[in-house]
Amino acid sequence: MTQDLLDVTFAALADPTRRAILARLARGEATVTELAEPFAMSQPAISKHLKVLERAGLVARGRDAQRRPCRLVADPLKNANEWLGGYRRHWDETFSRLDLVLDEEMKHPERRDETD
Repeated sequence: MTQDLLDVTFAALADPTRRAILARLARGEATVTELAEPFAMSQPAISKHLKVLERAGLVARGRDAQRRPCRLVADPLKNANEWLGGYRRHWDETFSRLDLVLDEEMKHPERRDETD
């Protein structure tokens, strides 16, 4: 996974409208008209957001007779999640160590009084 792919993915995810579009597409394919319904913006504005998502590889457009349904492509999200996983492991380990310290403090509160 290259840094450029991550950059494009995170840039696409930075916008709340694009995240909402992805959430909608996670439930199934939708046309631009269907995707524009919940937003107070024009179809051309939604199309611009879709182009950003397409460039990031997060959305693909198909052709079904006269319809051009959009669908979610989850692979870039998987890659981003794997990258974030390294940091998640770091924080899990850090919090586990903190839990051990706090457990020890709770079991032996008199030690804290000795150092005050």
